[in-house]
Amino acid sequence: MIIEDAIKKINSNAKFIIRGSDIDTCEIEWVEGTTEISKDDIKLKIAETEYQRNRASEYPSIAEQLDDLYHNGIDGWKSSIKAVKDKYPKG
Repeated sequence: MIIEDAIKKINSNAKFIIRGSDIDTCEIEWVEGTTEISKDDIKLKIAETEYQRNRASEYPSIAEQLDDLYHNGIDGWKSSIKAVKDKYPKG
């Protein structure tokens, strides 16, 4: 799914078939006239968005964040969010 997501971020209209799940060894067939995107460009897009996937999985739920705001104020909430941002910095 990561390869597909990266391709769609580069070209949201791309039509393709992927055989395999590793970007280095998979085969990508470009269909319906879609211009080929190089694997190097796909790898760059994967790296650019990897921190977002990591952060999303570690952020507390909205309900937990609201509870944190209520009990610890904005500074407490910002501190807990910053910990995740620091763990997974932007590229």
